[in-house]
Amino acid sequence: MAITLTEKAAERVESFLAKRGKGMGLRLGVKTTGCSGMAYTMEFADTLEASDTVFEVGKVKLIIDPKSLVYLDGTELDYTREGLNEGFKFTNPNEKARCGCGESFTV
Repeated sequence: MAITLTEKAAERVESFLAKRGKGMGLRLGVKTTGCSGMAYTMEFADTLEASDTVFEVGKVKLIIDPKSLVYLDGTELDYTREGLNEGFKFTNPNEKARCGCGESFTV
């Protein structure tokens, strides 16, 4: 199982953590919500649970709980800019469909 982070995304996460002044990494996950069923979650991680899986990409630690790992396996996290919009983009080979608004997905 693996989660990857592009160079742009890694630089952005490192920048956010440095500005925040604390945190061990970025916690990625999924939650049940939206019209398609699931949505991605991202938050700073200050602690590590015994059941978490940690992927180190350069200086960045991606922390994933066991329930989310099943849905995120093979995902690449990128940081993109499209027109006036910029943000993190999940490319997940497990996605079967995405809702029209782009906020949720199905596997």
